[in-house]
Amino acid sequence: MQQLLKTEWLKIKNYTAFKVLSIFFLIGVLLTNYIVYVFNKNVVENVNAVGMMGSFNPYSFENTWQTTSYATGFLLILPALLVIILVTNEFTYRTSRQNVIDGWSRQQFIEVKIAMAVITTVLSTLMVIITALVFGLFSKTDFSLNGVSHVGFFFLKSLSYNMIAILVAVLIRRTGFAIGLFFIYLGAENIVSQLLDLWGLKLKAQNGIDLGSIGDYLPMNASDGLLTFPENNFKSLAKNVLPTDYTMVVLGFALAYLVLFVYFSRRRFIKTDL
Repeated sequence: MQQLLKTEWLKIKNYTAFKVLSIFFLIGVLLTNYIVYVFNKNVVENVNAVGMMGSFNPYSFENTWQTTSYATGFLLILPALLVIILVTNEFTYRTSRQNVIDGWSRQQFIEVKIAMAVITTVLSTLMVIITALVFGLFSKTDFSLNGVSHVGFFFLKSLSYNMIAILVAVLIRRTGFAIGLFFIYLGAENIVSQLLDLWGLKLKAQNGIDLGSIGDYLPMNASDGLLTFPENNFKSLAKNVLPTDYTMVVLGFALAYLVLFVYFSRRRFIKTDL
């Protein structure tokens, strides 16, 4: 596997799209969290000053792990797009076929793609950890690991997005169409998720049936639903009317979907013609 990964690195290290999307992601992580930090400092703290919200700092060490994971989660579409481009390029330029001719097995080829997706996830998560530490230190609060489990949820969301990207790539094989389908599905699932959440809200209000946030039981929204903003007074008030967050149920769905993404990606590549 180490030799295969070295070969993959040689393929992408000078690739412009790899450099551009990687830089955009790194800058985006810092910029997104800085925007949240500035908004809190200039707006939320003024609300706190008049006693409307109580004391709340999203980047104190009690909240920084959760806030950084939540904010950075919106940028995971960038690594996923990179994965789609890298995998579909293998089909566009026939390098997938050439690799197999040169002695790679189909299993090795798809497994090294999965390994690259995992490495991308690890690096993204490492960026979250560093960013959370930096903003936590700037908050001048006592070090805490409160909410650090959300970094794990971020890892799961990142890996899920990357595995979906691989699945779409091996299904469609053409970069433009694959990216288009990815965005279409993402938008469609979000719409369906909102409708399901409204239905769940109605069930709770009218019938007293609490099924949780039903939209979070969908493939991409399952990992999304694990990442939430830290507790604050506004969020506590909303909880009185919103469905219950069944975190462990959503986690179970997210893990099950992840297994399915990997299984169908491997099966698709191994069973179909190159």
